[in-house]
Amino acid sequence: MFSKSRILAILLASATFLSTAPATPPAATDNEKHISVYSPVAVYTLPVLDRAGHEYVGLLELLEPLGRVSSQSEAPQWRLHYNAVDAEFTAGKTRARIRGRDFDFTAPFLLESARGFVPLSSLATLLPRFLGTSVNFHEAARRLFIGDVGIQPSFRLDSSTPPKLALTFSAPVNPTISTEPGKLQMVFKHDPVVSPGSQSISFDNKVITHAIYFEDNGTAELDVTATDPLIASFSSDRRTITLSALPSTPSATAVTATTPQTSAPAPPVIHRPLVVIDPAHGGNERGAALTDKLAEKDVTLGFARLLRHELEIRGFAVTMLRDSDATLTLDQRAAAANAAHPVIYITLHAVSQGHGARVYTSLLPVEGPSSGIFHPWNAAQSPALPLSRLVAAAVVADLQKKDFPSQTSSASLRPLNNILMPAVAVELGPGESGIADLTNANYQQRAASAIADALASIRDRLGAQP
Repeated sequence: MFSKSRILAILLASATFLSTAPATPPAATDNEKHISVYSPVAVYTLPVLDRAGHEYVGLLELLEPLGRVSSQSEAPQWRLHYNAVDAEFTAGKTRARIRGRDFDFTAPFLLESARGFVPLSSLATLLPRFLGTSVNFHEAARRLFIGDVGIQPSFRLDSSTPPKLALTFSAPVNPTISTEPGKLQMVFKHDPVVSPGSQSISFDNKVITHAIYFEDNGTAELDVTATDPLIASFSSDRRTITLSALPSTPSATAVTATTPQTSAPAPPVIHRPLVVIDPAHGGNERGAALTDKLAEKDVTLGFARLLRHELEIRGFAVTMLRDSDATLTLDQRAAAANAAHPVIYITLHAVSQGHGARVYTSLLPVEGPSSGIFHPWNAAQSPALPLSRLVAAAVVADLQKKDFPSQTSSASLRPLNNILMPAVAVELGPGESGIADLTNANYQQRAASAIADALASIRDRLGAQP
């Protein structure tokens, strides 16, 4: 039987679907310390702890997006198993055993709330023992590169009038761009952009004068200085950003009485459609037991991170309802998604049976008619359902193009019914190698790339919501 407070919460959600909603898990603020990790299979950011004058990061959290990992804590011992690598750590000690060999830290190992933390200053030598590949750690900026993932920029200045500066990158990028008088800033939060060689580049031009590159707190920034306002435009493959100078507005003394003064056109607003990704389950809710040790919640989170990266490099903005092992109710997920007003909501699931992927749209219950702008909570999806089915068909088509067995169907799968915008659920099943594929980054990447391609192909339709 529902409590009065529970009934009130549901009534408020059903009657005011655009009003204040339960918040998503709090995101880290910009002034907190972060470490950004770039790898061929995942790009992610983790919080950094300060302890006794040293910076630390959770080792389990660091390795989790990269492979299959588990830990066991029996204080003061902490054991970690990553793929085929076993390691043993002792709280307060600077020596650990990895692959049966000793490893010395630069600061004592920490064990807090059964979680193991390692000093950042040891990552460059510690991680290769687990990963078996090269690691490049920019410690001062807290940016960690695994394998050959760095994106190199190059510059080409066209000194025409007005001048243009073309920045070409070795892979697609998706920076946050802002302007202020005399400067255009590009901040790369998720792209592994690295120094172009020199931290400062001067141009032989009176308008676009120089560019400065620097890194800090898990991000890279490229600032271009100019005497006139700059606007940015992207190539279709997002590998080239062209900065164009706008001529300065004539001064007031140069304007005659018969010529009205006009201002320079405002820089165009770069609109990035928002996608909400919801990794199913989490926290106390483990989801399906895919194997004795593998929970559905872990597969969906890793899959979501890969999908986020694929969408971002195609020009979408992405919000994840959870980016950690957090517990969220179905109503919280729906309310948070509705409050964000995305163009599409995608929830991710995983199963141990079947083969390939299945894409679901909502199977609506029989409800009473809508009243004005209000919709019954369990039929909120009704106006967006035709577009949801279009999305599902596009996703299935692109999955099949990549030889990924898939089909679409409808199901009474919450919180799809409660979502106001187009919404689909993608359920990832085993591949040719069986359940092991569910944690295989290449397998997940193939599915994530197909989903992102599908959304990019119908981007214009997603903006035309009822």
